[in-house]
Amino acid sequence: MRNLKLIQTLEFKDIQAPGKPQCFCLRTEQDTVLIGSECGLIEVNPVTREVKNEISLVAEGFLPEDGSGCIVGVQDLVDQDSVCVATASGDVILCNLKTHQLECVGSVASGISVMSWSPDQELVLLATGQQTLIMMTRDFEPVMEQPVHQGDFGESKFVTVGWGKKETQFHGSEGRQAAFQMQTHESALPWDDHRPRVTWRGDGQFFAVSVVCPETGARKVRVWNREFALHSTSEPVAGLGPALAWKPSGSLIASTQDKPNQQDVVFFEKNGLLHGHFMLPFFKDEMKVIDLFWNADSSVLAVWLEDLEREENPALKSYVQLWTVGNYHWYLKQSLPFSTCLKSKIVSLMWDPVIPYRLHVLRQGWHYLCYDWRWTTDRSSGDNSSDLANVAVIDGYKVLVTVFRQTVIPPPMCTYYLLLPHPVNQVTFSAHSKKSNDLAVLDANNQVYVYKCGGSPSVDPTVKLGAVGGNGFKVPLRTPHLDKKYTIQFENAEDQEVNPLKLTLLTWIEEDSFLAVSHSQSSPQSTVHSLTVSPSESDEEQGQLTISSSVTVDGIIISLCYSSETESVALQLADGQILKCLWESSSLTVEPWKSPGGFPVQFPYPCTQIELAVIGGEEYVLGLTDRCRFFISDTEVASNITSFILYDEFLLLTTHSHTCQCFSLRDTSFKTLQAGLCSSHVANGEVLRKVERGSRIVTVVPQDTKLILQMPRGNLEVVHHRALVLAQIRKWLDKLMFKEAFECMRKLRINLNLIHDHNPKVFLENVETFIRQIDSVNHINLFFTELKEEDVTKTMYPPPVTSSAQLSTDPAGKKLDLICDAMRTAMESINPHKYCLSILTSHVKKTTPELEIVLQKVHELQENDPSVPDAVSAEEALKYLLLLVDVNELYDHSLGTYDFDLVIMVAEKSQKDPKEYLPFLNMLKKMETNYQRFTIDKHLKRYEKAISHLSKCGPEYFPECLNLIKDKSLYKEALKLYPSNSQQYKAICLAYGEHLTQEHQHETAGLVFARCGAYKEALSAFLACGSWQQALCMATQLHLPKNQLIELSRTLAGKLAEQRKHREAAIVLEQYAQDYEEAVLLLLEGAAWEEALRLVYKYNRLDIIETNIKPSILEAQKNYMAFLDSQTTTFSRHKKRLLVVRELKEQAQPVNLVFACASFLDDEVPHGQESDLFSETSSIVNGSEMSGRYSHSNSRISARSSKNRRKAERKKHSLKEGSPLEDLALLEALNEVVQSTEKLKDEIHCILKTLFLFGFDEQGRELQEAFEGTLQLMETSLPEIWILTYQHNSAISGLGPNSTANSIMASYQQQKTSVPVIDAELFIPPKMDGRTQWKLSLLE
Repeated sequence: MRNLKLIQTLEFKDIQAPGKPQCFCLRTEQDTVLIGSECGLIEVNPVTREVKNEISLVAEGFLPEDGSGCIVGVQDLVDQDSVCVATASGDVILCNLKTHQLECVGSVASGISVMSWSPDQELVLLATGQQTLIMMTRDFEPVMEQPVHQGDFGESKFVTVGWGKKETQFHGSEGRQAAFQMQTHESALPWDDHRPRVTWRGDGQFFAVSVVCPETGARKVRVWNREFALHSTSEPVAGLGPALAWKPSGSLIASTQDKPNQQDVVFFEKNGLLHGHFMLPFFKDEMKVIDLFWNADSSVLAVWLEDLEREENPALKSYVQLWTVGNYHWYLKQSLPFSTCLKSKIVSLMWDPVIPYRLHVLRQGWHYLCYDWRWTTDRSSGDNSSDLANVAVIDGYKVLVTVFRQTVIPPPMCTYYLLLPHPVNQVTFSAHSKKSNDLAVLDANNQVYVYKCGGSPSVDPTVKLGAVGGNGFKVPLRTPHLDKKYTIQFENAEDQEVNPLKLTLLTWIEEDSFLAVSHSQSSPQSTVHSLTVSPSESDEEQGQLTISSSVTVDGIIISLCYSSETESVALQLADGQILKCLWESSSLTVEPWKSPGGFPVQFPYPCTQIELAVIGGEEYVLGLTDRCRFFISDTEVASNITSFILYDEFLLLTTHSHTCQCFSLRDTSFKTLQAGLCSSHVANGEVLRKVERGSRIVTVVPQDTKLILQMPRGNLEVVHHRALVLAQIRKWLDKLMFKEAFECMRKLRINLNLIHDHNPKVFLENVETFIRQIDSVNHINLFFTELKEEDVTKTMYPPPVTSSAQLSTDPAGKKLDLICDAMRTAMESINPHKYCLSILTSHVKKTTPELEIVLQKVHELQENDPSVPDAVSAEEALKYLLLLVDVNELYDHSLGTYDFDLVIMVAEKSQKDPKEYLPFLNMLKKMETNYQRFTIDKHLKRYEKAISHLSKCGPEYFPECLNLIKDKSLYKEALKLYPSNSQQYKAICLAYGEHLTQEHQHETAGLVFARCGAYKEALSAFLACGSWQQALCMATQLHLPKNQLIELSRTLAGKLAEQRKHREAAIVLEQYAQDYEEAVLLLLEGAAWEEALRLVYKYNRLDIIETNIKPSILEAQKNYMAFLDSQTTTFSRHKKRLLVVRELKEQAQPVNLVFACASFLDDEVPHGQESDLFSETSSIVNGSEMSGRYSHSNSRISARSSKNRRKAERKKHSLKEGSPLEDLALLEALNEVVQSTEKLKDEIHCILKTLFLFGFDEQGRELQEAFEGTLQLMETSLPEIWILTYQHNSAISGLGPNSTANSIMASYQQQKTSVPVIDAELFIPPKMDGRTQWKLSLLE
């Protein structure tokens, strides 16, 4: 759905040269044009408008002096810097353009009618006057000569296998008699010049020749291959014209055919069969087709026509029409009318071989024209709901308009079309936001037709309905009407005759004001015109557009863009420079467009599409080149963009990776947008979506969610981009338009939780509005069923920017319960009968479904059937309820209500067999009420309620209740049902205590036993858990005899001693067993010297001091001395080894680089990194390497038991010399030595006091000095041992600007051997508290 828009016109008028031009060719590398005349060759530069070379062929005798000579072909030979010229007299001349040397490389006595070079310039074909074809190489060596008329069909002759005769085939409307009609051959057209035509396929492997057959007088097309072998001959085609053009892509050969009532362009396949056609918009014998031309990429077919001489039409004209195809329909996109007077007549035309959409035209009055077109989509640009999203497609005399807001109609069909008297060249929609559906059409006669929507009650005859019309079809569309026709008044009337496309880039910016651009004929300048309406006095329906103001710009303007939001006009020059046109004043002015930084903006490459956008409050120019490079101002932000469009706050783009991206321009910055476009992946799912290969954006429907894409073949696809959908939904929700938002979300499968989560506070305040707008029970139920506790604005649909709506927090309480309660309240106040099913749904969807309430409401409906029109019956409600809840669950809940009528009602609607539930219900009805409910609760596995009901049935049911309590472990719940002084309570406590004892919770069991008075069982439980105070209390409660109490005390003391609770054991022996001597011994064993002395002096047994206390103290002093000596030796040994290991590691760094290189290449080191450096005899291999090397060889190796894993964990830090992590093992061992020594301070202080008390000063001083020396050694060694931190030892990235190969390798190796996170605490030095006062000053 694109049109060709003229962007540039280049003219070279009145070239000073002798004779009349006859043909021309292009020199693409030099950007010059070679023109041949009856006098010779002339080379001109159309840009600088100067003649570069002039070569006379008359002086050398190749052309006659009388001017009757004719050049039939000119070809630039790129690699030879020469030109090949063929004359009608038969000479083939090679002209050197540098030396002007002429060389006749061949001559044909019968003359030459056509010279045609292959596309690769390896072969040249000559058609002679003797009806032969001569093929030569590029060095003009003859390859072969053959007659152009061949009797054979060719190599691809069709084979008849004996079936499918013509007489038996279906002939359609012609009838059966068509099979027996004789084939008649019509002669060539009357105006045919009978000259042969030659055309090559794009790859140069085949060429086609169209000649007039001497036998039949009709034209035939023959296809030859590169080896000059006849490939095929066309089928007989009546009225076949002389024009011939092979599509460069190689699929079709175009020609023309005169039919009884029309004139067609027909297409041949390579095998000579017809394959499609399209009709030219002329009557028979009105026009003749001079020639056909395909552009370089096969997308545009140029048709050169001329009027046939007729008495009623003395002013003859010639036309150049540009045709394109889409969805198997041929569109006439541009029509250029030229006069056929002497100077204005077209001599030749051709497409540029390099630039696909550049057309060169040469006219007889030495006037050269060059036109550049580009593809563009003409769409309405409104941003409100009144804009109908119109897209206009030019098709000759028609403008096909598709209204995408109401319906999507695939081309070539349309919603309606405008029928005009002349071919259309340009279409522009009004830039006014409220009148964006109005459009203006510029035809080939430079007349502007303005069509407006609304305001005309009558039907315009020039507006016809397209695909939406039909009998009995009511069209809700208001079609536009022709408001007025305007004629453009030029300052120089001759300009229109000379150049039919005088004005380009027509833009409708105001109600009666247009902007247009024209290009200078004599210099590289452009003029911007402001066209204003001046009504004509003679005709009210026709007005005039006059040029009210103009401004000339140095450079060729190729783009004009207008922004209705900022009312800015941007102009793009051919070199990419951007200018700003100030049009609001009486006179136009132009100034450079400056970036927000104040610098002039210039695209690095000229762009085929430019738009104006506001990004972060600043206005930017966006541009897209024909090479898919996308620019914002002068910065290239992407190189794979195929199309883009601006809509409201969004920028939408399609890419070569078959995706469509959508970026929000509101509250964003240029750098953020640039980063999003440059990134290869997009994190936010709203931004990107996949589209079909080759998709291009056609338009976006304003205030809707539809994005229209067109595929390469021409068919349309409508997608709803997630970003557009969510943005529109948020707008609707902000405006409380719940119905529109709901319908869109339901249609496009957007989670309905967004209605609430977008702004919970606003939704809950407007629940009644939501219900009234939806006004559908089914839709409200759908909303309920999709509700969930998740906040979708934080998971599924995160907002693009933080808004006030998103900052609102949920009220206190659960989301589901809040919504269900609020909506239920609103529905009950509006119409409880109409919304009965929705009210039931609100109960079911709560966090804890209120099925009992639901069933009760259904039961009420059954008992009181309402007579209101909107009311729902109990049967309907129950059927609906069964869709929400499983029938078995609903049956169980109905049974739990103890209402048998409700149970039977639910059971009847379920699939249950009455034989299953009726006997059970009958049995229940016969029971006592409490036992009946117990039975129901037990059946439903509601055991807490079951024992509650059973406890009310009487003491005779208590055994059954106790068994259920024991079976389901409901002891705590059961204890609440009976008074604490009852026998049932005691029985439950005993059972509970036994249960806790089996669970090895002895202390809890003892408390339960004690609570119910079972002191014997409580004593056993407290003994088992070692609770000596409670055990002795229970013994007192039991009034145990003295001997049993002593035995119990000794048992408790033994258990306490085993637990190293010597002080508690001593208290039990002294106070309850009356054995203070044994108590003293236990205190000495536990190093409680002062407590032992207290008992000695309490019982006046001073002899124990000499016999037990002093020997124990001296023995303890010796043990402390030995322990400190061992700790000091171990500490010094580990410290010394640690220093050695660290020194070896530092020395091993250069060697490790070698291993790192090998590891970097094959990711495997043959041995441990430092194992051979620690011990010459060591052959230890790194364990982590071994496991890594063989981790995939045998699955049984990795499937280790937990026991083996624990064993491996213990062996991880080995103190064995040469182990890989020996330094970590040494740090761990040193840490343990320091911590164990630090813990001795309190014990040392106690024994020092006792030694001094008994006069053992020497032993005390010796112990104090030894301990002080050990502590000083450790304190001074701490900074030396723990010099490394975890951060220093961890792997440091070796990458950066100052990195070297060695540093990168070392970093890689260090990463492989870096310390695990779980060993990080080893690098934290142990704490030694110097504030603890352990020393005894009396011993110093």
